[in-house]
Amino acid sequence: MKKAWKRVLFTCGGTAGHVNPALALAQRIGEECPDAEFLFVGAERGLERDLLEKAGYPFKTVHVSNFHRSFAVKELRHNLVSVFNLARSPAEAKRILLEFRPEAVIGTGGYASYPAVKAAAKLGIPTAVHESNMIPGLTTKLLEPVVDRIMVGFEACRANYKHPEKVIVTGTPVRGDFFTRTKSEAKRELGVDDGKPLVVSFWGSLGASGMNRQMADFIALEAVKTPFHHIHSAGKAGFPVIQALLKEKGVDASSVRLVEYLYNMPLVMRAADLVISRAGASTLSELTALGVPAVLVPSPYVTNHHQEKNARALEEAGGAVVLTEPECSGQLLFKTVSDVLRDPARLERMSAAMASLGIRDATERILDTVESIEK
Repeated sequence: MKKAWKRVLFTCGGTAGHVNPALALAQRIGEECPDAEFLFVGAERGLERDLLEKAGYPFKTVHVSNFHRSFAVKELRHNLVSVFNLARSPAEAKRILLEFRPEAVIGTGGYASYPAVKAAAKLGIPTAVHESNMIPGLTTKLLEPVVDRIMVGFEACRANYKHPEKVIVTGTPVRGDFFTRTKSEAKRELGVDDGKPLVVSFWGSLGASGMNRQMADFIALEAVKTPFHHIHSAGKAGFPVIQALLKEKGVDASSVRLVEYLYNMPLVMRAADLVISRAGASTLSELTALGVPAVLVPSPYVTNHHQEKNARALEEAGGAVVLTEPECSGQLLFKTVSDVLRDPARLERMSAAMASLGIRDATERILDTVESIEK
């Protein structure tokens, strides 16, 4: 990073996966430019407000909401509100931009980023969007004609854009604390440095209930023989469910560390030899940056099946095994994991394949890309 930044506006929302890259960028700029000012813009009712306020950054809202693909009366009402918001959000975004006067506007995903990036482009402010998924979302597609740069996670993403000359492969930012320990240090800190591999499993909130039921079957098989260490995050809602299922099955769950949430995710991911998870873009960026093989079960509940497309890219490179949710079961998951762990050479190849896709300096690449925009 060469520029002495004074004011940067980030716009994002919808999911933590859209907010976290912006937080990583702001943190990095703040380290180099302590006097820099930041402003985040998002939706009035989005989860981004809580995440950003907890992080201590100023936050302003525009009235923006998504569109639902349904003709139900309730959904039609929602879409009418979205049309109204679409009409008034440009003026709100323009007012925020004129007050803050940013040197650049960076969108990191979600429909909440559309008004601010579009307004900034009209005002001649340098603009860039970061698309963490393999297939561009609707917001990125709508902004492609007007934005200065489109930043993506992998080279294969470029083929999905009408203006590939705008596309720069930067990777997706991963927080620095994922790299503060070596793998052996992380294993020792977790108490799993006895030579057995560590399996880490977790699911997102969408569809987590069904997957946690499969994990109960997985743990039942694991309990018969414990060939590996296992940490499973069941989520707040899933934790009592999986406990009840294991009790119902009469399973001694001492073979697994069952937790509600992985508050020490950087430590656990650094120690992991194999991860079982969904295929959200942020998770995949962490896996590739760390070179951790994975068994991925993409969520079928997301738009355009973008998680499966994310996962298939890693599978094609040799770093992951992909199971669709309809074909998946606790038994198949256990067999797949066991087959991978029984073949150390395969595990090593998968790790190398994951690492070949990882971009550890994604934050620097993004900032260099934004700095290169000339107006």
